[in-house]
Amino acid sequence: MASHPMPRHRRTARRIRATAAGAAAGLLITGLLAAPAQAEDDGGTPIGTTAGKAGDATYEPGACPKTAEPVPELKGARCGTLTVPENRAKPNGRTIKLGVAIVPARAAEPEPDPIVWLAGGPGDDAVGEAKMAVDGGLNRDRDLILMSQRGTYSAEPNVLCPNIDEFNARAVGLVYDAPSTGRLHVAATKACRDKLAARGIDLSAYNDIESAADYADLRKALGVKNWNVYGISYGTHLALNYMRLHPEGLRSVGIDGILPPSRSGSAATWSSARQGFDGLFKACAEQPACNRRYPNLSATFDRLVRELEAKPITTTVTVPGQPKPVKVVLDGGALVNWMTSATHVAPLVPAEIDELAHGKPQRIAEQYAGGKLSPAAMGRVAHGLVYGVFCSQWTPYEDRGAAVRGGQAAFPSYPRSVQAQSPQLNFLHEDCDAWKVPAAARSVRDVTRSDIPTLAISGGFDSQTGADNGPYVARTLGNATVVTVPYEPHVVFATSKCAQEITVSFFDDPSAPDTACLSGLKPPEFEIAPGSPSP
Repeated sequence: MASHPMPRHRRTARRIRATAAGAAAGLLITGLLAAPAQAEDDGGTPIGTTAGKAGDATYEPGACPKTAEPVPELKGARCGTLTVPENRAKPNGRTIKLGVAIVPARAAEPEPDPIVWLAGGPGDDAVGEAKMAVDGGLNRDRDLILMSQRGTYSAEPNVLCPNIDEFNARAVGLVYDAPSTGRLHVAATKACRDKLAARGIDLSAYNDIESAADYADLRKALGVKNWNVYGISYGTHLALNYMRLHPEGLRSVGIDGILPPSRSGSAATWSSARQGFDGLFKACAEQPACNRRYPNLSATFDRLVRELEAKPITTTVTVPGQPKPVKVVLDGGALVNWMTSATHVAPLVPAEIDELAHGKPQRIAEQYAGGKLSPAAMGRVAHGLVYGVFCSQWTPYEDRGAAVRGGQAAFPSYPRSVQAQSPQLNFLHEDCDAWKVPAAARSVRDVTRSDIPTLAISGGFDSQTGADNGPYVARTLGNATVVTVPYEPHVVFATSKCAQEITVSFFDDPSAPDTACLSGLKPPEFEIAPGSPSP
C-alpha cells in the first residue's frame, strides 16, 4: 500500500519524505500578472494564455491549481486546465482535468523552448514542487511548466487515499515485516481500491502510458513546437517512457534519481540500497576522525539488522505535531528502511548507528516515525497512481521471488525475512493482488532507445535509485551525458548547488553541460560524538 512511492527528495525523499510542512488546506491561487517578457507559443502569444486543442485533449486558461499550502513561486504564473480522456482506449468514456501552471522565465528575452517538470512518487503533484524547480534556476532563461499528473493532488479527480497514509503512520508501532503487518497493509490497500472504484474511477488508466500521452497532448494544446523535460525520481521513469512513446517535440531530457522502467521492481531496490549505503560508509571510512570513532561501520550496521530482526526494540519518541508520545518498533526491516531515507541526513548517520549499537535508539526512531507522521505525508500522495504503475508495469513482469533474490545478492548476511521485503516496497505483490488491474503491454518494460540529448544525473549516496542506473540507461541513449554527484542522496537537484548548475547548463547547451563544479566537491563532515567505538 504505499509505504511505497519512491522516496522523495525534499522530505526524506518514495515517499521518502522528510519535510516538515504546514498543513494548509487546498488553496486556489489565481494566475496574476505575468512577467514583462515571456516565451510565446507558435501564434506569438505567451504560452498558456490562449485555449488550445490536441485530438481529444483541450487546454483552457484559468485559475492556478490548488496546492496543499501556499506556493509563492506561483505568483505571476499563467495557469489553466488540460482536459483529457481518462482512458484513451475508451473514446466515449469520461474525462479528467489536470492543473497546469506556467512560471515565466526571469530573463528579459526568454528562450522559446520551455522546461517541463515531471514529479516523483509515483503520486506526487508537480505543481507543489514549483519552489524546488525555481530555486534551482530552471526558469532562469525558459518558462517552467508544471502539470499535475493524472490522479495527483490538484487533478480532478484525485486518487489520494489518506487511509493508506494513516496506516503507514500507525505501522511505525508494528513489526515491519510481520505477516500480521502484511495483512493490515493489504487491507488498507484494498480499502483504498474499493473507495476509488466506488467513485467510478478507472484504475487501469493511471499509469505511464496515459500520463506520457497527457504530456504529449499538453505540448500540442499549448502550441509549443519544442520543449525540454526534467524528471526527478519516478518522474525519470515517466520521462523515459515519454521519450520512447512520444519523442516528437523533445529538444532535451534531464533525468535525476533514475528509475529505468526496464529494470524497476523489487530486486533493483536492493541493489540501489547497497550502492547508497556503501557510498556513505566508504566516505566515513576515508575520514580519519570518522573511521577512528566509528570503525567497521558497515559491519556494525549489518549486525544491528540481524540482531533487531531477531529481537526488535520498542521505544517511544516525541514527534512534532503529535499530542502524545509515539510508539516505534525497530526491527531489521525497519532499520533498513530508515537507512534508505537517512542518506539524506548523511552527516548524522554514523553517530546514530553508533547510538543504536549502544542501546540508544531514540534518534533513529524519531526520524523513522517523523517522516511517516509529518503533515507532508498525509493526504498528499496519489496512491491510485502508485498502484496503477506498480501493479500494471512492475509486478506482472517479476516473479514473487525477485525480492529475496535481490536481497540475497546485495546483502547476503541479512535474515531471509528482511530480504523478502524490498526497501519501500514491502508486501508489494500482495498489494497488487488486491489492486486487480491488468498488466500493461510488455513493451512498457522496453529500454528507451533515443538520440534525444539526455542528462542522466545521480547522487553517490542515492540508496533509492542507485547511481549505476545512469550508465545503464545511457547504453541505449546516443547523446547521453552521465553524471554522478558524489556525497549526494536521491534527487541531487534538491540538495546540490553543483547539480543545479550542471542541469541549467545542460538546458543551455545539451551537447556540452558544464560539470566543472564536480572537482570542488568535498565529503560531508560527519558528526563525531564523544565516547568509545561501537562494540
